Amino acid sequence: MADLAAPVRVSPLIKFGRWSFLGLGVLYGAFHHNRLSKKEAAFREVDGKLRKERDAKLAAEKKVAAEKEIQELEAMAK
Repeated sequence: MADLAAPVRVSPLIKFGRWSFLGLGVLYGAFHHNRLSKKEAAFREVDGKLRKERDAKLAAEKKVAAEKEIQELEAMAK
């Protein structure tokens, strides 16, 4: 096997900078996630209300289409 050189000692300033950026990234991610979660919750609430209206409208349209189809079939059978 090849002889490996001893690891290079990293400057404490560089270590501090790395850990600081890691911590800031975690805090930013938590803040960003919290903000997006609130937006999504509001969107889901509005979507839930609209979904009920849309489902009722689709059910009514489906009922009308079914009745029309039955009438057409009865007219063809006569």
